[in-house]
Amino acid sequence: MPGWRSQWRLVLLNSLACGLEICLAAGITYVPPLLLEAGVEERYMTMVLGIGPVLGLLFIPLIGSASDQCHSSYGRRRPFIWLLSLGVLLALFIIPHADILAARLSWGGRTFQVGFLIFGVGLLDFCGQVCFTPLEALLSDLYRDEEDYNQAFAMFSCMVSLGGCVGYLLPALDWSRGLLSAYLGGQAECLFSLLILIFISSVLITMKVSEEPLCANSGLAGSGSLLESGAGTIEAGRCGVPRSCCYLLKCKLRLLKSGPLLCLLRTCWTMTPAIYRSYCHVPRVMRQLCLAQLCSWIAVMSFMLFYTDFVGEGLYEGVPRALPGSVSKQRYTEGVRMGSMGLFLQCATSTFFSLVMSRLVRHFGSRWVYTSSMLSFTISALVICLSKSVVLVTIMASLTGYAYATLQTLPYTLTCMYHKEKELYMPKRKTVHKNGIATKRDSVYLTPVEEEGRLNLTAGTPYGPVFFGPPLGQNGSSHSSGGTEQEEMESGYEKRGVGLDFAILDSTFLLSQVFPTLFMGMIVHFAQSVTAYIACSVIFGAVATYLARQIIFDQKDLKN
Repeated sequence: MPGWRSQWRLVLLNSLACGLEICLAAGITYVPPLLLEAGVEERYMTMVLGIGPVLGLLFIPLIGSASDQCHSSYGRRRPFIWLLSLGVLLALFIIPHADILAARLSWGGRTFQVGFLIFGVGLLDFCGQVCFTPLEALLSDLYRDEEDYNQAFAMFSCMVSLGGCVGYLLPALDWSRGLLSAYLGGQAECLFSLLILIFISSVLITMKVSEEPLCANSGLAGSGSLLESGAGTIEAGRCGVPRSCCYLLKCKLRLLKSGPLLCLLRTCWTMTPAIYRSYCHVPRVMRQLCLAQLCSWIAVMSFMLFYTDFVGEGLYEGVPRALPGSVSKQRYTEGVRMGSMGLFLQCATSTFFSLVMSRLVRHFGSRWVYTSSMLSFTISALVICLSKSVVLVTIMASLTGYAYATLQTLPYTLTCMYHKEKELYMPKRKTVHKNGIATKRDSVYLTPVEEEGRLNLTAGTPYGPVFFGPPLGQNGSSHSSGGTEQEEMESGYEKRGVGLDFAILDSTFLLSQVFPTLFMGMIVHFAQSVTAYIACSVIFGAVATYLARQIIFDQKDLKN
Protein backbone atom coordinates (compact mmCIF):
# COMPACT_ATOMS: atom_id res chain seq x y z
CA MET A 1 0.00 0.00 0.00
CA PRO A 2 2.06 2.95 -1.24
CA GLY A 3 1.49 6.58 -0.24
CA TRP A 4 -0.94 7.84 2.34
CA ARG A 5 -2.67 4.49 2.78
CA SER A 6 0.53 2.91 4.06
CA GLN A 7 1.12 5.78 6.49
CA TRP A 8 -2.47 5.65 7.68
CA ARG A 9 -2.18 1.91 8.28
CA LEU A 10 0.95 2.54 10.36
CA VAL A 11 -0.95 5.12 12.40
CA LEU A 12 -3.77 2.65 13.08
CA LEU A 13 -1.33 -0.17 13.79
CA ASN A 14 0.50 1.94 16.39
CA SER A 15 -2.65 3.30 18.00
CA LEU A 16 -2.23 0.87 20.89
CA ALA A 17 1.27 2.22 21.53
CA CYS A 18 -0.25 5.71 21.72
CA GLY A 19 -3.05 4.51 24.01
CA LEU A 20 -0.59 2.71 26.30
CA GLU A 21 1.59 5.80 26.62
CA ILE A 22 -1.44 7.98 27.35
CA CYS A 23 -2.53 5.66 30.16
CA LEU A 24 0.98 5.33 31.59
CA ALA A 25 1.77 9.05 31.43
CA ALA A 26 -1.59 10.19 32.81
CA GLY A 27 -2.03 7.33 35.27
CA ILE A 28 1.45 7.38 36.77
CA THR A 29 1.38 11.20 36.92
CA TYR A 30 -1.88 11.13 38.87
CA VAL A 31 -0.90 8.23 41.14
CA PRO A 32 1.46 10.02 43.62
CA PRO A 33 -1.29 12.34 44.93
CA LEU A 34 -3.61 9.34 45.36
CA LEU A 35 -0.93 7.45 47.29
CA LEU A 36 -0.27 10.43 49.56
CA GLU A 37 -3.99 10.94 50.18
CA ALA A 38 -4.33 7.25 51.09
CA GLY A 39 -1.64 7.66 53.77
CA VAL A 40 1.46 6.29 52.03
CA GLU A 41 4.63 8.08 53.17
CA GLU A 42 6.84 9.73 50.59
CA ARG A 43 9.80 7.45 51.30
CA TYR A 44 7.64 4.41 50.46
CA MET A 45 5.98 6.04 47.47
CA THR A 46 9.09 5.66 45.27
CA MET A 47 9.26 2.01 46.26
CA VAL A 48 5.65 1.54 45.13
CA LEU A 49 6.45 3.17 41.79
CA GLY A 50 9.39 0.77 41.39
CA ILE A 51 7.25 -2.40 41.66
CA GLY A 52 6.26 -2.39 37.99
CA PRO A 53 9.79 -1.96 36.53
CA VAL A 54 11.22 -4.64 38.85
CA LEU A 55 8.52 -7.15 37.86
CA GLY A 56 9.07 -6.20 34.23
CA LEU A 57 12.78 -7.00 34.50
CA LEU A 58 11.88 -10.49 35.74
CA PHE A 59 9.14 -11.38 33.26
CA ILE A 60 9.84 -9.39 30.11
CA PRO A 61 12.40 -11.87 28.68
CA LEU A 62 9.97 -14.71 29.32
CA ILE A 63 7.10 -12.96 27.55
CA GLY A 64 9.26 -11.72 24.68
CA SER A 65 10.75 -15.11 23.89
CA ALA A 66 7.52 -17.00 24.51
CA SER A 67 5.81 -14.84 21.89
CA ASP A 68 8.46 -15.97 19.41
CA GLN A 69 7.35 -19.59 19.84
CA CYS A 70 3.60 -19.31 20.41
CA HIS A 71 1.69 -21.12 17.63
CA SER A 72 -1.80 -19.94 18.55
CA SER A 73 -4.47 -19.61 15.89
CA TYR A 74 -4.72 -15.94 16.93
CA GLY A 75 -1.07 -15.32 16.06
CA ARG A 76 2.18 -15.25 17.96
CA ARG A 77 2.05 -11.74 19.45
CA ARG A 78 -1.64 -10.93 19.80
CA PRO A 79 -2.46 -13.40 22.63
CA PHE A 80 0.15 -11.68 24.80
CA ILE A 81 -1.10 -8.24 23.77
CA TRP A 82 -4.68 -9.21 24.69
CA LEU A 83 -3.69 -10.58 28.10
CA LEU A 84 -1.51 -7.61 29.04
CA SER A 85 -4.21 -5.20 27.81
CA LEU A 86 -6.69 -6.86 30.15
CA GLY A 87 -4.24 -6.22 32.98
CA VAL A 88 -4.06 -2.53 32.05
CA LEU A 89 -7.87 -2.26 31.95
CA LEU A 90 -8.16 -3.93 35.35
CA ALA A 91 -5.59 -1.53 36.82
CA LEU A 92 -7.37 1.52 35.34
CA PHE A 93 -10.55 0.36 37.08
CA ILE A 94 -8.95 -0.46 40.44
CA ILE A 95 -6.90 2.73 40.97
CA PRO A 96 -9.75 5.29 41.17
CA HIS A 97 -12.10 2.87 42.97
CA ALA A 98 -9.69 1.53 45.61
CA ASP A 99 -11.66 3.14 48.43
CA ILE A 100 -14.96 1.71 47.15
CA LEU A 101 -13.48 -1.78 46.77
CA ALA A 102 -12.08 -1.62 50.31
CA ALA A 103 -15.43 -0.45 51.66
CA ARG A 104 -17.16 -3.43 50.03
CA LEU A 105 -15.21 -5.72 52.31
CA SER A 106 -16.75 -5.99 55.78
CA TRP A 107 -13.29 -6.08 57.35
CA GLY A 108 -11.93 -3.49 54.94
CA GLY A 109 -10.41 -0.17 55.91
CA ARG A 110 -7.60 2.14 54.95
CA THR A 111 -5.15 -0.74 54.91
CA PHE A 112 -7.13 -2.51 52.20
CA GLN A 113 -7.53 0.76 50.30
CA VAL A 114 -3.77 1.20 50.25
CA GLY A 115 -3.38 -2.45 49.25
CA PHE A 116 -5.79 -2.12 46.33
CA LEU A 117 -4.09 1.10 45.26
CA ILE A 118 -0.59 -0.40 45.36
CA PHE A 119 -1.82 -3.47 43.46
CA GLY A 120 -3.41 -1.27 40.78
CA VAL A 121 -0.33 0.91 40.40
CA GLY A 122 2.01 -2.08 40.09
CA LEU A 123 -0.33 -3.83 37.64
CA LEU A 124 -0.67 -0.72 35.46
CA ASP A 125 3.06 -0.06 35.32
CA PHE A 126 3.97 -3.73 34.76
CA CYS A 127 1.40 -4.61 32.10
CA GLY A 128 1.74 -1.24 30.36
CA GLN A 129 5.53 -1.39 30.10
CA VAL A 130 5.72 -5.07 29.14
CA CYS A 131 2.98 -4.77 26.49
CA PHE A 132 5.33 -2.69 24.34
CA THR A 133 7.55 -5.74 23.73
CA PRO A 134 5.02 -7.89 21.78
CA LEU A 135 3.90 -4.71 20.00
CA GLU A 136 7.44 -4.07 18.78
CA ALA A 137 7.81 -7.72 17.77
CA LEU A 138 4.53 -7.49 15.86
CA LEU A 139 5.90 -4.56 13.86
CA SER A 140 9.04 -6.52 13.03
CA ASP A 141 6.89 -9.44 11.83
CA LEU A 142 4.74 -7.27 9.57
CA TYR A 143 7.55 -5.11 8.12
CA ARG A 144 10.69 -7.00 7.11
CA ASP A 145 12.41 -4.77 4.54
CA GLU A 146 14.85 -2.19 5.85
CA GLU A 147 12.94 0.81 4.56
CA ASP A 148 9.65 -0.61 5.84
CA TYR A 149 10.71 -1.29 9.42
CA ASN A 150 12.52 2.07 9.56
CA GLN A 151 9.22 3.79 8.79
CA ALA A 152 7.29 1.44 11.09
CA PHE A 153 9.44 2.16 14.15
CA ALA A 154 9.61 5.85 13.33
CA MET A 155 5.82 5.93 13.42
CA PHE A 156 5.92 3.85 16.61
CA SER A 157 8.15 6.45 18.25
CA CYS A 158 5.92 9.25 16.94
CA MET A 159 2.78 7.67 18.41
CA VAL A 160 4.50 7.05 21.76
CA SER A 161 5.63 10.69 21.89
CA LEU A 162 2.16 11.87 20.90
CA GLY A 163 0.68 9.69 23.64
CA GLY A 164 3.07 11.26 26.12
CA CYS A 165 1.92 14.75 25.11
CA VAL A 166 -1.75 13.85 25.60
CA GLY A 167 -1.02 11.90 28.79
CA TYR A 168 0.78 14.81 30.43
CA LEU A 169 -2.00 17.24 29.49
CA LEU A 170 -5.01 15.21 30.67
CA PRO A 171 -4.25 15.37 34.44
CA ALA A 172 -3.74 19.14 34.16
CA LEU A 173 -7.37 19.66 33.08
CA ASP A 174 -10.11 20.16 35.65
CA TRP A 175 -12.53 17.28 35.06
CA SER A 176 -14.47 17.82 38.30
CA ARG A 177 -16.49 20.68 36.76
CA GLY A 178 -17.63 18.70 33.73
CA LEU A 179 -20.96 17.00 33.19
CA LEU A 180 -19.46 13.53 33.71
CA SER A 181 -18.34 14.31 37.25
CA ALA A 182 -21.96 14.33 38.43
CA TYR A 183 -22.34 10.73 37.26
CA LEU A 184 -18.85 9.33 37.86
CA GLY A 185 -17.94 10.96 41.15
CA GLY A 186 -15.00 13.34 40.77
CA GLN A 187 -11.69 14.23 39.12
CA ALA A 188 -10.02 10.82 39.43
CA GLU A 189 -13.10 8.87 38.30
CA CYS A 190 -13.61 11.11 35.23
CA LEU A 191 -9.95 10.96 34.25
CA PHE A 192 -9.62 7.19 34.54
CA SER A 193 -12.96 6.59 32.80
CA LEU A 194 -11.67 8.62 29.87
CA LEU A 195 -8.41 6.62 29.94
CA ILE A 196 -10.39 3.35 29.83
CA LEU A 197 -12.37 4.60 26.82
CA ILE A 198 -9.21 5.69 25.01
CA PHE A 199 -7.41 2.45 25.76
CA ILE A 200 -10.26 0.17 24.67
CA SER A 201 -10.55 2.08 21.38
CA SER A 202 -6.81 1.83 20.73
CA VAL A 203 -6.75 -1.91 21.49
CA LEU A 204 -9.65 -2.65 19.15
CA ILE A 205 -8.15 -0.56 16.34
CA THR A 206 -4.74 -2.22 16.55
CA MET A 207 -6.15 -5.74 16.82
CA LYS A 208 -8.43 -5.08 13.83
CA VAL A 209 -5.65 -3.73 11.62
CA SER A 210 -2.89 -6.15 12.63
CA GLU A 211 -3.15 -9.41 10.73
CA GLU A 212 -0.15 -11.51 11.63
CA PRO A 213 1.41 -13.54 8.78
CA LEU A 214 0.41 -17.18 8.84
CA CYS A 215 3.07 -19.61 9.95
CA ALA A 216 4.80 -21.40 7.14
CA ASN A 217 4.35 -24.67 8.95
CA SER A 218 0.61 -24.65 8.25
CA GLY A 219 1.20 -27.10 5.47
CA LEU A 220 2.96 -29.43 7.85
CA ALA A 221 0.15 -28.92 10.32
CA GLY A 222 -2.31 -29.79 7.59
CA SER A 223 -0.52 -32.98 6.73
CA GLY A 224 -0.39 -33.80 10.42
CA SER A 225 -4.11 -33.23 10.62
CA LEU A 226 -4.65 -35.68 7.79
CA LEU A 227 -2.55 -38.25 9.56
CA GLU A 228 -4.37 -37.64 12.81
CA SER A 229 -7.75 -37.90 11.09
CA GLY A 230 -6.66 -41.13 9.42
CA ALA A 231 -5.55 -42.55 12.72
CA GLY A 232 -8.80 -41.41 14.25
CA THR A 233 -10.72 -43.20 11.52
CA ILE A 234 -8.90 -46.44 12.26
CA GLU A 235 -9.53 -46.07 15.98
CA ALA A 236 -13.17 -45.30 15.33
CA GLY A 237 -13.54 -48.40 13.20
CA ARG A 238 -12.06 -50.50 15.96
CA CYS A 239 -14.10 -49.02 18.77
CA GLY A 240 -17.37 -48.83 16.91
CA VAL A 241 -17.68 -45.05 17.36
CA PRO A 242 -18.95 -43.03 14.36
CA ARG A 243 -16.13 -41.45 12.34
CA SER A 244 -17.76 -38.02 12.28
CA CYS A 245 -17.87 -37.84 16.09
CA CYS A 246 -14.19 -38.69 16.37
CA TYR A 247 -13.32 -36.12 13.73
CA LEU A 248 -15.26 -33.39 15.55
CA LEU A 249 -13.62 -34.37 18.82
CA LYS A 250 -10.19 -34.15 17.20
CA CYS A 251 -11.01 -30.70 15.81
CA LYS A 252 -12.20 -29.42 19.19
CA LEU A 253 -9.09 -30.71 20.94
CA ARG A 254 -6.92 -29.11 18.28
CA LEU A 255 -8.70 -25.77 18.71
CA LEU A 256 -8.27 -25.96 22.48
CA LYS A 257 -4.59 -26.66 22.05
CA SER A 258 -4.21 -23.58 19.84
CA GLY A 259 -6.13 -21.28 22.19
CA PRO A 260 -4.26 -18.09 23.12
CA LEU A 261 -4.33 -18.45 26.89
CA LEU A 262 -3.38 -22.13 26.88
CA CYS A 263 -0.67 -21.42 24.32
CA LEU A 264 0.71 -18.64 26.49
CA LEU A 265 0.77 -20.76 29.64
CA ARG A 266 2.34 -23.84 28.13
CA THR A 267 4.86 -21.74 26.21
CA CYS A 268 6.00 -19.94 29.36
CA TRP A 269 6.14 -23.15 31.39
CA THR A 270 8.14 -25.08 28.79
CA MET A 271 10.57 -22.36 27.85
CA THR A 272 11.46 -20.69 31.15
CA PRO A 273 14.85 -22.38 31.83
CA ALA A 274 16.07 -22.10 28.24
CA ILE A 275 14.91 -18.49 27.93
CA TYR A 276 16.99 -17.31 30.84
CA ARG A 277 20.00 -19.21 29.53
CA SER A 278 19.56 -17.35 26.26
CA TYR A 279 19.04 -14.14 28.18
CA CYS A 280 22.45 -14.53 29.80
CA HIS A 281 24.30 -15.33 26.56
CA VAL A 282 23.80 -12.24 24.42
CA PRO A 283 25.59 -11.93 21.03
CA ARG A 284 28.30 -9.31 20.77
CA VAL A 285 26.30 -6.94 18.57
CA MET A 286 23.35 -6.98 20.95
CA ARG A 287 25.62 -6.67 23.99
CA GLN A 288 27.22 -3.50 22.64
CA LEU A 289 23.87 -2.06 21.61
CA CYS A 290 22.26 -2.81 24.98
CA LEU A 291 25.14 -1.32 26.95
CA ALA A 292 24.90 1.95 25.03
CA GLN A 293 21.11 1.82 25.29
CA LEU A 294 21.25 1.32 29.07
CA CYS A 295 23.52 4.32 29.66
CA SER A 296 21.44 6.40 27.26
CA TRP A 297 18.16 5.55 28.99
CA ILE A 298 19.64 6.16 32.46
CA ALA A 299 20.70 9.63 31.28
CA VAL A 300 17.29 10.41 29.75
CA MET A 301 15.19 8.93 32.58
CA SER A 302 17.26 10.63 35.30
CA PHE A 303 16.43 13.86 33.53
CA MET A 304 12.73 13.15 32.96
CA LEU A 305 11.94 11.76 36.41
CA PHE A 306 13.44 14.64 38.39
CA TYR A 307 13.30 17.60 36.00
CA THR A 308 10.17 19.14 37.55
CA ASP A 309 11.66 18.87 41.06
CA PHE A 310 14.88 20.46 39.78
CA VAL A 311 13.01 23.42 38.30
CA GLY A 312 10.84 23.88 41.39
CA GLU A 313 13.70 23.74 43.91
CA GLY A 314 16.73 24.75 41.85
CA LEU A 315 15.48 27.52 39.55
CA TYR A 316 12.47 28.85 41.46
CA GLU A 317 14.07 28.22 44.90
CA GLY A 318 10.86 26.74 46.24
CA VAL A 319 10.44 24.35 49.16
CA PRO A 320 8.23 21.29 48.54
CA ARG A 321 7.55 20.72 52.26
CA ALA A 322 6.68 24.35 53.01
CA LEU A 323 3.32 25.25 54.49
CA PRO A 324 0.44 25.50 52.00
CA GLY A 325 -0.08 29.09 50.90
CA SER A 326 3.44 30.22 51.82
CA VAL A 327 5.69 31.99 49.32
CA SER A 328 8.13 29.07 49.17
CA LYS A 329 5.31 26.62 48.44
CA GLN A 330 3.90 28.86 45.69
CA ARG A 331 7.34 29.14 44.09
CA TYR A 332 7.75 25.39 44.12
CA THR A 333 4.29 24.83 42.61
CA GLU A 334 4.97 27.37 39.88
CA GLY A 335 8.32 25.72 39.17
CA VAL A 336 6.72 22.28 38.91
CA ARG A 337 4.18 23.71 36.47
CA MET A 338 6.96 25.21 34.35
CA GLY A 339 8.86 21.91 34.54
CA SER A 340 5.78 20.09 33.26
CA MET A 341 5.69 22.53 30.35
CA GLY A 342 9.31 21.63 29.57
CA LEU A 343 8.47 17.92 29.51
CA PHE A 344 5.49 18.62 27.26
CA LEU A 345 7.77 20.49 24.84
CA GLN A 346 10.18 17.55 25.01
CA CYS A 347 7.39 15.19 23.88
CA ALA A 348 6.42 17.63 21.11
CA THR A 349 10.03 17.77 19.89
CA SER A 350 10.25 14.00 20.08
CA THR A 351 7.12 13.72 17.93
CA PHE A 352 8.66 15.98 15.28
CA PHE A 353 11.95 14.08 15.16
CA SER A 354 10.10 10.76 15.00
CA LEU A 355 8.34 11.95 11.85
CA VAL A 356 11.62 12.89 10.14
CA MET A 357 13.72 10.05 11.60
CA SER A 358 13.64 7.98 8.41
CA ARG A 359 14.87 10.92 6.35
CA LEU A 360 17.63 11.70 8.83
CA VAL A 361 18.84 8.09 8.75
CA ARG A 362 18.65 8.02 4.95
CA HIS A 363 20.72 11.21 4.53
CA PHE A 364 23.16 11.04 7.46
CA GLY A 365 23.23 7.39 8.52
CA SER A 366 22.28 5.65 11.76
CA ARG A 367 25.65 6.25 13.42
CA TRP A 368 25.50 9.99 12.95
CA VAL A 369 21.89 10.22 14.14
CA TYR A 370 22.47 8.14 17.30
CA THR A 371 25.72 9.88 18.26
CA SER A 372 24.44 13.38 17.52
CA SER A 373 21.26 12.79 19.53
CA MET A 374 23.16 11.74 22.65
CA LEU A 375 25.72 14.51 22.16
CA SER A 376 22.94 17.12 21.88
CA PHE A 377 21.31 15.67 25.00
CA THR A 378 24.57 15.91 26.97
CA ILE A 379 25.16 19.51 25.87
CA SER A 380 21.56 20.49 26.67
CA ALA A 381 21.75 18.90 30.13
CA LEU A 382 25.07 20.65 30.78
CA VAL A 383 23.56 24.03 29.87
CA ILE A 384 20.62 23.30 32.20
CA CYS A 385 23.08 22.60 35.04
CA LEU A 386 24.95 25.86 34.54
CA SER A 387 22.12 28.23 33.62
CA LYS A 388 19.68 30.06 35.89
CA SER A 389 17.50 31.35 33.06
CA VAL A 390 14.08 29.71 33.01
CA VAL A 391 13.60 30.40 29.29
CA LEU A 392 16.98 28.91 28.32
CA VAL A 393 16.44 25.87 30.54
CA THR A 394 13.01 25.25 29.00
CA ILE A 395 14.44 25.49 25.47
CA MET A 396 17.22 23.04 26.34
CA ALA A 397 14.67 20.68 27.90
CA SER A 398 12.68 20.67 24.67
CA LEU A 399 15.82 19.77 22.68
CA THR A 400 16.26 16.58 24.71
CA GLY A 401 13.29 15.19 22.76
CA TYR A 402 15.70 14.42 19.91
CA ALA A 403 17.45 11.80 22.03
CA TYR A 404 14.13 10.40 23.28
CA ALA A 405 12.90 9.89 19.70
CA THR A 406 16.19 8.26 18.69
CA LEU A 407 16.16 5.78 21.58
CA GLN A 408 12.59 4.80 20.68
CA THR A 409 13.52 4.08 17.05
CA LEU A 410 17.10 3.24 16.11
CA PRO A 411 17.86 0.38 18.56
CA TYR A 412 14.82 -1.53 17.30
CA THR A 413 15.62 -0.98 13.62
CA LEU A 414 19.20 -2.13 14.27
CA THR A 415 17.87 -5.27 15.99
CA CYS A 416 15.67 -5.98 12.97
CA MET A 417 18.74 -5.60 10.76
CA TYR A 418 20.73 -8.01 12.95
CA HIS A 419 17.98 -10.63 12.74
CA LYS A 420 17.53 -10.16 9.02
CA GLU A 421 21.18 -11.17 8.44
CA LYS A 422 21.93 -13.38 11.41
CA GLU A 423 24.72 -15.28 9.70
CA LEU A 424 26.59 -11.99 9.36
CA TYR A 425 25.84 -10.19 12.60
CA MET A 426 25.32 -13.12 14.99
CA PRO A 427 27.84 -15.80 13.94
CA LYS A 428 28.18 -18.81 16.18
CA ARG A 429 30.36 -21.84 15.64
CA LYS A 430 29.14 -25.26 16.63
CA THR A 431 30.64 -28.68 16.86
CA VAL A 432 28.91 -31.59 15.14
CA HIS A 433 29.77 -35.16 16.04
CA LYS A 434 29.56 -37.57 13.11
CA ASN A 435 30.84 -41.07 13.55
CA GLY A 436 32.83 -39.95 16.57
CA ILE A 437 34.64 -37.19 14.65
CA ALA A 438 34.19 -33.58 15.75
CA THR A 439 33.82 -31.19 12.84
CA LYS A 440 33.05 -27.47 12.57
CA ARG A 441 30.13 -26.15 10.61
CA ASP A 442 28.74 -22.78 9.65
CA SER A 443 26.46 -20.73 11.83
CA VAL A 444 23.33 -22.53 12.94
CA TYR A 445 20.83 -21.00 15.31
CA LEU A 446 18.38 -22.74 17.60
CA THR A 447 15.55 -21.31 19.59
CA PRO A 448 15.37 -22.18 23.28
CA VAL A 449 12.54 -24.58 22.50
CA GLU A 450 14.60 -26.27 19.78
CA GLU A 451 17.42 -26.61 22.26
CA GLU A 452 15.09 -28.27 24.74
CA GLY A 453 13.86 -30.55 21.97
CA ARG A 454 17.42 -31.44 21.07
CA LEU A 455 18.17 -32.31 24.68
CA ASN A 456 15.10 -34.53 24.71
CA LEU A 457 16.29 -36.25 21.54
CA THR A 458 19.71 -36.93 22.97
CA ALA A 459 18.11 -38.25 26.15
CA GLY A 460 16.12 -40.78 24.15
CA THR A 461 12.78 -38.94 23.94
CA PRO A 462 11.74 -39.32 20.31
CA TYR A 463 9.03 -36.68 20.24
CA GLY A 464 10.80 -33.47 21.27
CA PRO A 465 8.63 -30.67 22.64
CA VAL A 466 5.16 -32.08 23.17
CA PHE A 467 2.99 -29.00 22.69
CA PHE A 468 4.74 -27.24 19.85
CA GLY A 469 4.70 -27.60 16.11
CA PRO A 470 7.82 -27.26 13.99
CA PRO A 471 9.90 -24.34 15.24
CA LEU A 472 9.70 -21.16 13.27
CA GLY A 473 12.59 -19.59 11.48
CA GLN A 474 13.34 -15.94 11.06
CA ASN A 475 10.48 -15.27 8.67
CA GLY A 476 8.10 -17.71 10.22
CA SER A 477 9.27 -20.64 8.11
CA SER A 478 9.74 -24.04 9.65
CA HIS A 479 13.06 -25.80 9.81
CA SER A 480 13.07 -29.53 9.58
CA SER A 481 15.80 -32.01 8.97
CA GLY A 482 15.58 -35.50 7.61
CA GLY A 483 16.08 -38.51 9.76
CA THR A 484 19.44 -39.20 8.14
CA GLU A 485 20.71 -35.75 9.19
CA GLN A 486 20.01 -36.01 12.89
CA GLU A 487 23.23 -35.24 14.69
CA GLU A 488 24.42 -34.85 18.23
CA MET A 489 25.49 -31.28 18.77
CA GLU A 490 27.10 -29.37 21.58
CA SER A 491 25.05 -26.99 23.63
CA GLY A 492 25.90 -23.29 23.75
CA TYR A 493 24.42 -22.14 20.45
CA GLU A 494 20.95 -20.82 19.84
CA LYS A 495 18.70 -19.06 17.43
CA ARG A 496 17.53 -15.88 19.07
CA GLY A 497 14.00 -14.75 18.35
CA VAL A 498 13.48 -11.07 17.75
CA GLY A 499 11.01 -10.95 20.65
CA LEU A 500 13.75 -11.97 23.10
CA ASP A 501 16.13 -9.26 21.90
CA PHE A 502 13.36 -6.67 21.96
CA ALA A 503 12.72 -7.79 25.54
CA ILE A 504 16.38 -7.18 26.38
CA LEU A 505 16.19 -3.68 24.90
CA ASP A 506 13.04 -2.97 26.90
CA SER A 507 14.77 -4.32 30.01
CA THR A 508 17.37 -1.55 29.68
CA PHE A 509 14.51 0.96 29.76
CA LEU A 510 13.03 -0.62 32.88
CA LEU A 511 16.44 -0.83 34.56
CA SER A 512 16.99 2.85 33.80
CA GLN A 513 13.92 3.61 35.93
CA VAL A 514 15.03 1.39 38.81
CA PHE A 515 18.51 2.92 39.09
CA PRO A 516 17.44 6.56 39.64
CA THR A 517 14.73 5.65 42.15
CA LEU A 518 17.23 3.63 44.22
CA PHE A 519 20.35 5.80 44.15
CA MET A 520 19.43 9.33 43.10
CA GLY A 521 18.06 10.26 46.52
CA MET A 522 21.33 9.32 48.21
CA ILE A 523 23.34 11.24 45.59
CA VAL A 524 21.28 14.40 46.08
CA HIS A 525 21.47 14.04 49.87
CA PHE A 526 25.26 13.76 49.63
CA ALA A 527 25.59 16.71 47.20
CA GLN A 528 23.04 18.86 49.09
CA SER A 529 21.73 20.17 45.76
CA VAL A 530 19.06 19.09 43.29
CA THR A 531 21.45 20.01 40.50
CA ALA A 532 22.92 16.54 41.08
CA TYR A 533 19.91 15.14 39.20
CA ILE A 534 20.91 16.84 35.97
CA ALA A 535 24.64 16.35 36.62
CA CYS A 536 24.11 12.58 36.65
CA SER A 537 22.29 12.89 33.34
CA VAL A 538 25.29 14.75 31.92
CA ILE A 539 27.72 12.05 33.08
CA PHE A 540 25.66 9.15 31.73
CA GLY A 541 24.99 11.07 28.52
CA ALA A 542 28.73 11.50 27.96
CA VAL A 543 29.33 7.79 28.63
CA ALA A 544 26.50 6.87 26.25
CA THR A 545 27.99 9.10 23.54
CA TYR A 546 31.28 7.23 23.85
CA LEU A 547 29.61 3.81 23.89
CA ALA A 548 27.61 4.73 20.79
CA ARG A 549 30.87 4.52 18.85
CA GLN A 550 31.07 0.81 19.72
CA ILE A 551 27.64 -0.05 18.26
CA ILE A 552 27.58 -2.12 15.06
CA PHE A 553 25.61 0.00 12.59
CA ASP A 554 26.56 -1.75 9.34
CA GLN A 555 28.81 -4.43 7.89
CA LYS A 556 31.85 -2.14 7.87
CA ASP A 557 31.82 -1.96 11.66
CA LEU A 558 32.29 -5.74 11.89
CA LYS A 559 35.81 -5.44 10.52
CA ASN A 560 36.89 -3.08 13.31
